[in-house]
Amino acid sequence: MNFSLSEYWAQGDAISHMVAYLLLAMSLASWFTILSKAWSSWRIRRSASALEAFWKAPSMTDAIAMVNGVDSENIYAPLAVRAMHAADPVNQAGSLSADTSTADLITRSLRQEMNRITVKLEMGLTLLASIGSTAPFIGLLGTVWGIYHALTEVSASGIVQIDKVAGPVGEALIMTALGLMVAIPAVLSYNALNRVNRITMAELDAFAYDLHAHLTKVHADVPSAPSRA
Repeated sequence: MNFSLSEYWAQGDAISHMVAYLLLAMSLASWFTILSKAWSSWRIRRSASALEAFWKAPSMTDAIAMVNGVDSENIYAPLAVRAMHAADPVNQAGSLSADTSTADLITRSLRQEMNRITVKLEMGLTLLASIGSTAPFIGLLGTVWGIYHALTEVSASGIVQIDKVAGPVGEALIMTALGLMVAIPAVLSYNALNRVNRITMAELDAFAYDLHAHLTKVHADVPSAPSRA
């Protein structure tokens, strides 16, 4: 007897259908994340070349404007903007930051911005990692349940023949294949995106260090007024 996917679907019960729908949802979520993160990573890498030209600009304002023009993902430019804002004592007047040194203010702003960028870069990676690690087991669950379901029907019929068992069991193994088809792209994409993020973070670390060195030199610390009792 020949089996087809439509026959396997027709003879499947609610649990088999639920596993299939779950794998489909995981696949759609995985590919949406993969494509959106790949597009974002490509735009980030394209704008990374502006860091070299940043220090060739005649002024910090011109450098930021130049990076803003190509930094479509807002990864590099906000780092310079926040650091320059923190280095200006006028922006800290009337706040607790007024008693903090310029170097510490710049460090705090750079650290906060780096945290924001890290969260942005890693967004979606946890989903890919989860799908990559769980999809094979969900497919295996569908396979085990399908085999159990097939063997139960064979046992109920009272006829044990290889052709009666091989067909349903073979169709049930499709669930394992589907689980692997969902997991493999997620795992490969997770590794590739992680590598791009490591390169980007290394560039950001170097850029933040250079910004800190430049701004602390340009904006000398101003002695703060003694606090009133």
